[in-house]
Amino acid sequence: MKVMQLLPELNSGGVERGTLEIARALVAAGHESLVVSNGGRMVSQLEAEGSTHLTLAVHKKALSSLWQIRPLRKLILQHQPDIVHVRSRVPAWLTHFALKGIAKDKRPHLISTVHGFYSINRYSQIMTQAEKVIAVSDSVVQYITDHYKNCPPEDIVRIYRGIDPAAFPHGYQPSAQWFNQTLKDFPELENKQLICLPGRITRLKGHETLIDLIEKLQTQYPNLHAIVVGGADPKKEAYLKEMHSTIQSKGLSERITFVGHRSDIREWLAFSDLVLSLSSQAETFGRTALEALSVGTPVIGWNRGGVAEILSNVYPQGLVPVDDETALLEALKLHLDLPQQVEPITMFSLKDMCDQTLALYEQVNQ
Repeated sequence: MKVMQLLPELNSGGVERGTLEIARALVAAGHESLVVSNGGRMVSQLEAEGSTHLTLAVHKKALSSLWQIRPLRKLILQHQPDIVHVRSRVPAWLTHFALKGIAKDKRPHLISTVHGFYSINRYSQIMTQAEKVIAVSDSVVQYITDHYKNCPPEDIVRIYRGIDPAAFPHGYQPSAQWFNQTLKDFPELENKQLICLPGRITRLKGHETLIDLIEKLQTQYPNLHAIVVGGADPKKEAYLKEMHSTIQSKGLSERITFVGHRSDIREWLAFSDLVLSLSSQAETFGRTALEALSVGTPVIGWNRGGVAEILSNVYPQGLVPVDDETALLEALKLHLDLPQQVEPITMFSLKDMCDQTLALYEQVNQ
């Protein structure tokens, strides 16, 4: 088979990672893998792993993107993929128009993946107009079924995102060198009970809830320390400043450390005693929660979205009723008083995700 995946850019993020993972699986299975995007820092890895990258400006939410319809049609006619797999709305619209100009018997099969809880409008509906629509969790299946009546339920296929257990092995411990460097950079973390809130700095991720928790627990647990792992976009600098002043006014500066954007997330998740997932909006999947559980660190999170699906399958004692701050506090105390064991995870593997996606490609290509 020849499969062409389309996405806006190849810089970083879950959609990008998923594209690379499927590309790698296609090559390993002897198929041909093409990826169309505006480029980015992950292109060199994609090409090193055996795929062909075709650069096209399919990333802008602007009318000028319509100029890319003809070049995209040309690429499709030139490469003649069996399957075109769209992973984002602008590329999906451009593909929609590009395919219209190709004779029906010459058109490739069309598959889409719904990665997010998109706004409910005509613009987003394009993601549900394909032969098969992959949803990354049951929450996303429900969302499509509730809001996009144009999409027949039998066309929706739930394929969970997956992680490579070898990349996040159970019981993983960072190297002595990593520990030494980290304690040199952040001496306040030594010999502490560490609660980690991973994720970029935005109002949605639950930082205020974390600050409240530390304030309530500080007397009872003098050794407790919170780490926030994630960077702030230049647009979020004001929010970061606001948080720092809240922390200062509550006298918690010695108890909460912001470590910024990190590429060593596995080490931080393994280093922590407990990881929190407190987003005020449902996550479509919740990869970081899964990565933490995979290395054996307990996760406590709100019972919604993809995180709830992961926890209910793998670590149900980490589930807390949505926005119930009393229950959250109690769950935290329980974990701090009595450290919990996380069993090795067998679900949500990268291999399952790749196998199921390739099987779907083969099914539509028959």
